[in-house]
Amino acid sequence: MISQTGADRLLWPLAAMRRLAALAAVFLLFQATIADVEKMLATLQRYGGAESVFRDWRQLIDDSKSLEARDKLKRINEFFNRKLLFLDDIKVWGQTDYWATPLETLAKGQGDCEDYTIAKYFTLLSAGMPNEQLRLIYVKARIGGPASNVAQAHMVLAWYETPDAEPLLLDNLITDIRPASRRPDLQPVFSFNSMGIWSNPVAKGVPSSTGVGRLTRWQDLLNRAKAEGFAF
Repeated sequence: MISQTGADRLLWPLAAMRRLAALAAVFLLFQATIADVEKMLATLQRYGGAESVFRDWRQLIDDSKSLEARDKLKRINEFFNRKLLFLDDIKVWGQTDYWATPLETLAKGQGDCEDYTIAKYFTLLSAGMPNEQLRLIYVKARIGGPASNVAQAHMVLAWYETPDAEPLLLDNLITDIRPASRRPDLQPVFSFNSMGIWSNPVAKGVPSSTGVGRLTRWQDLLNRAKAEGFAF
């Protein structure tokens, strides 16, 4: 008769092999070092996320890399709008305003408008979308339509096909990706990405400020995302 300790010793190699096989599968998708994979998995697991969530997200990135830009936008926008449950920061993080990294958001499966937008931004970058084509836009959204007097702070992601093009907006409030002119319910305030800040939110060309330090939550998030293995 094998003791419980002996049984554990017999089962450990099998468990270890399965673990290595799972990591190898993720490694092939991720095309990064094992250390990077472990770091990202550890972040998900620290916040209660499962490896299957990580694999689904990496599969999304891998599948999106070969798509045309608009199909890439559609696939990634739908993934997060379907995958995440909208919930305020105070309920998810116990803070009134916390900007989560994509891995933190995926681990929780919940987030507010900033978290949807940030997750889409980093995922599109990982899928090969040029940084200069993407901006996070802080807006005032009129709840109930463009004629409503009720407005609240909101965030969307904008994609510019060319520097002079009208941007397309990715939003967690609606499924469709629409040009800015078809979102009269949104009043832009300012825009930004990891390259800088545009005080005129729809201005063309270079940002009005190349330093993101005055957006302290954004700078903090960029630092945390870089520590988790993101490149931008």
